[in-house]
Amino acid sequence: MKNVHIVPHMHWDREWYFSTEESRILLVNNMEEILEMLETNPEYPHYVLDGQTAILEDYFAIKPENKDRVKKLVQEGRLIIGPWYTQTDEMVVGGESIVRNLLYGLKDCEELGSPMMIGYLPDSFGQSSQMPQILNGFDIKYSIFWRGTSERHGTDKTEFYWETDEGSKVLVQLFPLGYAIGKYLPEDEEKLQERINKYFAVLDRGATTGNIILPNGHDQMPIQKNIFTIMEKLRKLYPDREFFLSRYENIFAELERNQELPTLTGEFLDGKYSRVHRSIYSTRMDIKAANTRIENKITNILEPLASLAYSLGFEYHHGLIEPIWKEIMKNHAHDSIGCCCSDKVHQEISNRFFLAEEKVDQLIHFYKRKIVDSMATETEQDRLSAFNLLPYEREDVMTASVISKLGSFKLVDENNAELEFEVLDQKIMDPGLIDRQIVHYGNYDPFIKYTIQLKDRIPAMGYKTYFVTESDTEVRSSESAVDQVETDFYKITVNPNGTLNIFDKKLNKRFSNILMLEDGGDDGDEYDFSPLPDEKLIYSDKAKADVNIKQNQFEAVITIRYSLTVPENLDDRKNLLANSSVDVQITVTVAHHKPIIEVAFDIDNHAKDHRLRALIPTGIASSFSVSDNQFGSITRHVIDEAMDIWEEEDWDERPDSIYPMLTYAGLSDKEYGVSLLTNSSREYEIVGEEYDTIAVTLFRSVGVLGKENMLRRPGRPSGIKLPTPDSQLLGRISLDFSLVIHSDSTLKANVARMAKEYLTPIHFYNKIPFNAMKLNNAEIKTPLSYSFLNEVQPGAVLSTLKKAEKEDRYVLRFYNATDEEISASFEARHAVEEAQLANLNEQPMKLLKVQNNTFGTRVRTNQVRTILF
Repeated sequence: MKNVHIVPHMHWDREWYFSTEESRILLVNNMEEILEMLETNPEYPHYVLDGQTAILEDYFAIKPENKDRVKKLVQEGRLIIGPWYTQTDEMVVGGESIVRNLLYGLKDCEELGSPMMIGYLPDSFGQSSQMPQILNGFDIKYSIFWRGTSERHGTDKTEFYWETDEGSKVLVQLFPLGYAIGKYLPEDEEKLQERINKYFAVLDRGATTGNIILPNGHDQMPIQKNIFTIMEKLRKLYPDREFFLSRYENIFAELERNQELPTLTGEFLDGKYSRVHRSIYSTRMDIKAANTRIENKITNILEPLASLAYSLGFEYHHGLIEPIWKEIMKNHAHDSIGCCCSDKVHQEISNRFFLAEEKVDQLIHFYKRKIVDSMATETEQDRLSAFNLLPYEREDVMTASVISKLGSFKLVDENNAELEFEVLDQKIMDPGLIDRQIVHYGNYDPFIKYTIQLKDRIPAMGYKTYFVTESDTEVRSSESAVDQVETDFYKITVNPNGTLNIFDKKLNKRFSNILMLEDGGDDGDEYDFSPLPDEKLIYSDKAKADVNIKQNQFEAVITIRYSLTVPENLDDRKNLLANSSVDVQITVTVAHHKPIIEVAFDIDNHAKDHRLRALIPTGIASSFSVSDNQFGSITRHVIDEAMDIWEEEDWDERPDSIYPMLTYAGLSDKEYGVSLLTNSSREYEIVGEEYDTIAVTLFRSVGVLGKENMLRRPGRPSGIKLPTPDSQLLGRISLDFSLVIHSDSTLKANVARMAKEYLTPIHFYNKIPFNAMKLNNAEIKTPLSYSFLNEVQPGAVLSTLKKAEKEDRYVLRFYNATDEEISASFEARHAVEEAQLANLNEQPMKLLKVQNNTFGTRVRTNQVRTILF
């Protein structure tokens, strides 16, 4: 007898073409029916609540009185919840976000009972190669998903082990036909058999045991009350099969008996049997860029800063930080961060990001203020404190704001050494903007807001303070207009069309036409880019740019402005009418002392249905690119080998080599490499006749949620056909990324660490006697300069530093993004009695040797490590 495990469930998209509020109303209705069925029918043993606790959060907000009912069913193993907070995307969401998704999801489960210990992501658009490591980090050894596999990964079976580079492994049960094949099963026997016959043919072919799953649910689907009638009909139609209600854990128990299961590695991004939407990474780039920016602020600035404050005696506000994570994780569900939603849903997503970023910014400001306000000083002089939130000392060029009534001032450190600085800008400020009490008492004298630039060495994971004192010397600036830029690393000139020529002085190599723009029609939808057949692309090579270059003793700034003429819409593009424009401002900032070239795009888009990309020629004709994924790197072919066979094999979508990144992507050979570091767009493709050019997508402009019969994605529409005019992205969008040219390969050069430094700028706090929001003085006294943690052996990339959720210890997480095993060790600037290796769930695993407050561990390639101390 073959066993058919019928698993009742519902797949709960909190939002899609419908709003969260619409789905919440249905949720309240559906949950009542689920609870009633489980409470009144002992023959209905289990119901899977889609693996995410946000459902319960939404439900309890309306029905708090039903929490005990839910808790009882969870503890009985009837209502199956968790382990996620929301069903996360795996491609454009950072590693710490996925870790927190499980961390907070499991925490929610603990209040109710035991979680489902399965990495259940049945609808994510592709699977990251690092997911087994993340799941193992929470003691999860099973995974269920649908999209992204094909036979070329090494098996045609739907059950296999999936292993990472560093050795983590999960047992996978694939949904080869998705999570909804058992939706709304009909009582009509002929229709039921016709439908099930097609499913069994596929399920039996992929199975490695006599057990298959028939998931009985769908998007927002209410419980199927007549399931027992359906099962009787199935038993009659298929007497050689046993049909019973089950749970996913039961089939894994059967699979583990099979000793011959294949082992697969790598990421799963094949669109052969199900669409993975390889160009969805650039839909609604405004929203995607906001996510990138906020993730980086939380992990690179807020959490280390809060840890710094905690080490000085201040409270670590888990109660303020967890809601920020949950706010953005509501946006990390595959449809939400994919931005394949209706306009009203995108507005809701944007609002969440707005609130999350405001919370992050204000909490960062609060922690800096608490530390600086509490400094033990003899005078109440104005202060400027610089915060370095990386675990090594940094000498850097820094830009800060100083607000003062002084017409001239100097910066003096605690050792009375005066620091040289330049004034980039000064503006008059109304005192009421600083503190309305000033003008309330009749003082209308204005303040001056100075933007200054300085260069100094800042302590590791710490800060340094300068006093702002009156000076007889006029504030100065060495800024002057120049024709070209020269730094310790580069000579840079700007062409009349606004592209850059970069000469690398270390490598003695020239790179030409950097940042040329490429514009092409986009006949696609919110899921996928679709080019026009045989279209001649538009380039900015004929643009007439207005170029301004200024340089001072610390850095150079190049400002480039031009308008790229493009067709207004698809019809005009087909008719070769150039009647609209994209107005572009590019600001390139190059510090004299480091190889990172910072690029900021400010774009005003006036056209519809097109894609705009920036091109970075590297001179490297490589067969593969390297980018990062969660806690590691991924190497990909510049041309997907399936491009020659996808039509012949009837793939669901064409396998274009458009790929995601998180913080960087690069091309390299053994001699040198060129890499893109990003704080906005996370989509790239390697293009050019020699495949030597990195193309970073600036934005896609489309006007429909789903569309059928696209050039690269034949057949039915993805999603539904719904107008989404806001996704045309008319108006302004800002994007930030950097370029770096380096010796050695991308991995040997450890570009991931360069990206981390770029994404962790020095932060400042300027203390003056006035503040609109008053605080009483804290009893804690803080030093004028401070260092909390220092790496002893450089090499590892810091992921985050935070306080543990459940105990008074620090969580230090880092990973190895190189191609060789490394040692990572750290020295704390306080007494460390004990340090332990921990898993991602912050549970201790192994004691580490601590000597002179120093501790560490070996780290394999693409391995993430967590230390509690």
